[in-house]
Amino acid sequence: MSRLYAKARTMEEVVTHFGVDVAQSAAVPPETVEGTQGLIVIEKDGLRLLRSIPWGFPRQTREMRKDGEPPGRIGLVADLTNPLWDRIVVDPRYRCLILLAHFANPDGPKGEKTRAWFSMNRQPLMAWAGFCKNTPDFGPVFAGMTMTANEQIRPFNDRMPVLLKPEEYDRWLHGSIQDVIAIQFRDPPPSEDFEILFTRDRWQSGTPPGKALPRRSNDAMF
Repeated sequence: MSRLYAKARTMEEVVTHFGVDVAQSAAVPPETVEGTQGLIVIEKDGLRLLRSIPWGFPRQTREMRKDGEPPGRIGLVADLTNPLWDRIVVDPRYRCLILLAHFANPDGPKGEKTRAWFSMNRQPLMAWAGFCKNTPDFGPVFAGMTMTANEQIRPFNDRMPVLLKPEEYDRWLHGSIQDVIAIQFRDPPPSEDFEILFTRDRWQSGTPPGKALPRRSNDAMF
């Protein structure tokens, strides 16, 4: 999965859809890339809380430490046995719901890649299965779990976000590690559940889906 997603709904819609009890005062960002703010829902003391925190856990390799480089960021959780995640994924207190309406993958040849946006039919808001933690390097951060992509997404990327149905929110926030494993390794959502918006917006353009310039069928992008 690429490291770009967006939310195109109002704060009121977010609060209603996710049953938020306490909403942090924050604007809905037009898009999120690693290191920038994203909206998540956590549960604490029986209340669902909305938080705006950066995407990406700190990651520092042995070579980075040797060279005195600061930690980088990693925002995608693919291998649950990786030492970076193995203690976090087993504990429900580190679970969160990542709010999004669209996620993107680069489309086209190298040096000319554009934004292709993916969303679910008749589902204006989605919950991405996530993890969050207060870290010494970056403070509160979150990351999203990925899974094998369906056939519609696979030509762009072999991974996609693990998307939860509303009836699965409680299971994700409170379930066991067996639930986490089962959710990650289940079949991906059917391809026909997704829409693709092909755009002429360059990958680094910063243009969100709501302001995207759709690509016409006769546009020469390849």
